[in-house]
Amino acid sequence: MTIAELLPIVLKASLMLLVLGVGLRATASDAFYLFRRPRQLLAALLSMDVVVPLIAIVLASTFSLEPAVKIALVTLSLAPLPPTFSKKPLKAGGKMSYTVGLFVSVTIIAIVFIPLALALISRVTGVPLQMSPGAVWALVLWSLLAPLAAGMAIRRAAPSFAERAAGPVVAIATVVLIVAIVPILIKVWPIMMSLIGNGTVVVMGILAVLALAAGHFLGGPDADDRTVLALSSAARHPAIAIAIAHANFPEQRLAPAAVLLYVLVSGIATVPYLKWVARHQPPVVGEIIARDA
Repeated sequence: MTIAELLPIVLKASLMLLVLGVGLRATASDAFYLFRRPRQLLAALLSMDVVVPLIAIVLASTFSLEPAVKIALVTLSLAPLPPTFSKKPLKAGGKMSYTVGLFVSVTIIAIVFIPLALALISRVTGVPLQMSPGAVWALVLWSLLAPLAAGMAIRRAAPSFAERAAGPVVAIATVVLIVAIVPILIKVWPIMMSLIGNGTVVVMGILAVLALAAGHFLGGPDADDRTVLALSSAARHPAIAIAIAHANFPEQRLAPAAVLLYVLVSGIATVPYLKWVARHQPPVVGEIIARDA
């Protein structure tokens, strides 16, 4: 099995467990939180599905980058599904209702958004792009919606068990990700390093920082919501990005490495932002502490 085939499997497996952990803490009210607040939903979609893709397209067309890097930037911008959704936003102070509501709404809308965005970019650029709605649906259904629904069902049937199991499930998911990703990183590292040059890391850093800024300023008056949307706008779903890249550019074998490089760069970019948030927001004393205790 090649790295390009193994990486999406590892990421999806870990993500499924992470999403299951979210579901074990979430309620149906949490899941539909943003659908009952259309202004907040539109602002979130504007940040994640409009602003970030536009930034990525401008950066890819402006700078002289490797073709694989340009593909990675665009495909990542079309995969607005945070890969570690259950950890950073909640630990940064995000409310469970907004965090899960954002996850569910963006995931459901991605089923329509990704094929439409590919068709629009194809028409504008003249580059043939496609990914069938069925393929998108299968990807988000089994890796995202199904584990979330399973966790919520378990919580409804056995709330005490769900509360006890949520922490260990997330911990196992994190261990699985680390154990599996380290050897992949070691093997793919030389490929990633070969992509560095011509401002690749700088451009990826610019995308991450501008995505954080877009989410922060469009997140509304609530400081916790701004933080969640900022992190979610900067984080992209690498498995979906790789799937889009492979479906449209199977000959670009460096694209998965470029996607992984952005994941590392964006993760580094969030560190100063989270420190800034910690200095400018009051300590979290609400439902997240209670649920994570």
